[in-house]
Amino acid sequence: MFLALPVLAADAQRTGTWGAFVKEQQLQLSLQPKDRPDSHHGFSVPVADFQGLSTADGSSAPFKLVREAGTFDFEGRFNDGQGVGTWRFSPDASYAKKLAELGIPKPDADEQFLLASVNVGPQRVKALAAVGQKVTTVEELVQVGTFNVTPEYVRAMAAEGYPKLTLQQLVDCRIHNVTPERIQGLAALGFKGLPLDSLLSMSIHGVTPDFIREMRGLGFPELSADDLVSMRIHGVTSAFVKEMRSLGYTNATAEDFVSLRIHGIDSVFVRSMSKQRK
Repeated sequence: MFLALPVLAADAQRTGTWGAFVKEQQLQLSLQPKDRPDSHHGFSVPVADFQGLSTADGSSAPFKLVREAGTFDFEGRFNDGQGVGTWRFSPDASYAKKLAELGIPKPDADEQFLLASVNVGPQRVKALAAVGQKVTTVEELVQVGTFNVTPEYVRAMAAEGYPKLTLQQLVDCRIHNVTPERIQGLAALGFKGLPLDSLLSMSIHGVTPDFIREMRGLGFPELSADDLVSMRIHGVTSAFVKEMRSLGYTNATAEDFVSLRIHGIDSVFVRSMSKQRK
């Protein structure tokens, strides 16, 4: 999550303290502005993107992160894969002019800082325009960077049958982890050419190829995308189906199991009712 930071003059440097740790070749950074110590700004960057960075124990050499929107300079020390120190961000004076030439309004100081952290600028705008995606606002550019909408992703989605998505739809797909691999996995199970809304809904609610195979293994081979989403929403898991069948619901349909969940009927309820009858 990116927290709002106080507005500074466009050419002002922002400074503060930082903390970080290394995870899977990524440096997970948390920046704390000097003039707002209760605020934290977090983002992750590949270790290879830094200049002069060493995370070896005792390392204290300055290092930097150069972005189109500006440069982050760091000083501090690392031990056991964790580091602390001070940072300074210097905005690039030509960045706003380059965006303006592409039809994007001038970002304020906070926005330029954020655009630097998510690593987007004129290069991404031009690359997306080349694949038919026009970025027109700073907000759209922030979303493109935050959720990593790239030309490669646009082309990959087109190759999977989604060639005319809007920029916002691409952002939504990224947010909900709609990947070409997920689309291929669903297609292999018969869910090919799904409407985007169905594809998003399945991703949002965790209808994975594994879940579909589980349900088919339990004797539900003809479930629709909506059926599967409903089962996930209401908590109809393979464990629930097996347990309820063990209590006598052997002929229940998928819709029946959803209804049981909706009305709060589970194994505890069934057993308690059985005891009351005795």
